[in-house]
Amino acid sequence: MTWVEGADGTPYGLQNLPYGVFRRGDGAARIGVRIGDLVLDLTAAEEAGLVLAGGAFGAATLNEFMALGRAQWTTVRRRIRELLAEPEHRAAVEPLLVPLAQVRMTMPFAVGDYVDFYSSAHHATNVGRIFRPDQAPLLPNWKHLPIGYHGRAGTVVVSGTPITRPRGQRATSQGPVFGPSVRLDIEAEVGFVVGVGSELGQPVPVGSFADHVFGVVLVNDWSARDIQAWEYQPLGPFLGKSFATSVSAWVVPLEALAEAWVPAPEQDPAVLDYLRDTPHLGLDLRLSVQWNGERVTEPPFASMYWTPAQQLAHLTVNGASLRTGDLYASGTVSGPERSQVGSFLELSWGGTEPIALGAAKRTFLDDGDTVTITATAPGPDGSTIGLGEVTGTITPPITG
Repeated sequence: MTWVEGADGTPYGLQNLPYGVFRRGDGAARIGVRIGDLVLDLTAAEEAGLVLAGGAFGAATLNEFMALGRAQWTTVRRRIRELLAEPEHRAAVEPLLVPLAQVRMTMPFAVGDYVDFYSSAHHATNVGRIFRPDQAPLLPNWKHLPIGYHGRAGTVVVSGTPITRPRGQRATSQGPVFGPSVRLDIEAEVGFVVGVGSELGQPVPVGSFADHVFGVVLVNDWSARDIQAWEYQPLGPFLGKSFATSVSAWVVPLEALAEAWVPAPEQDPAVLDYLRDTPHLGLDLRLSVQWNGERVTEPPFASMYWTPAQQLAHLTVNGASLRTGDLYASGTVSGPERSQVGSFLELSWGGTEPIALGAAKRTFLDDGDTVTITATAPGPDGSTIGLGEVTGTITPPITG
């Protein structure tokens, strides 16, 4: 229970406490933690001596704090819970609470490197059937390793940032043409934010996942399907993906998701030794996608074939190092039903089965469309953990 009015029973009570970075007016960036519909100003709390984080809360991003490691994350989280739960702290803490309506959320961490995986068997099967209808939907390597690619850290943006329709080459019956994408899509994903880095040449084993990953964000990896289809063979995604990736403004600490771990799908054939995570666990996160305010699909993250720990192990098994702020995303989250897919490519089956959206029939995104992805997870004692939202509105392409 918290003394903060209105926070108990919400997805942002003491069981959650996600971190973010905010501004008030033209003021400097400040680090905060969400409680109900308020933000506890941790920058001010550290200045007042209420929280000790080695000065990390005076920074403009979460990176300094995330680099401190799990022992410090746990200690600070415990202290924040005390401040918000014990009535004797109310007089000192209450003046540091700011209504969400009075702040502007900014990018919570500086992204080091960005990797996007392809870890849903349902999504990969659907895409294989759409793009390669005369071939096996899953390529021979898919169930042996988590497929991924490196994206552009510089185009990862915070929720609410407008998304400019990308331009590029796309195929036509008369040959390739250049222009705006006409098959602009979403990918509903979950991202994992690295706190503690690793040395070059030192792989991170599956059992060390929680020593390195600080928390979780929601991700929309916007995708230009026409550009992607023309360019992706033989080297994979490039301009069809790199123009923008949106992330939620709140980073939910891994500790808040302690009750959300569930058995992951059985893997057959058996994976190689470095990918064997025991226990084999995924997260029971329930995503929801709204298109212009209308809910169109609800992807279940628990169905993901490759787990977050396996993704991190594979990402570093060749000796690649981690840095604080590295982001790796799950890939599109899709379940077995059409109502559970995480892309409009699947929802409209490659554009051949338009979706009823209000009075219109739609396939891909038009200028002016807004997409919002939210998610929840089970918390302790029947509570719910909220993962915030990631939202973006499509704006017209650049000209010239």
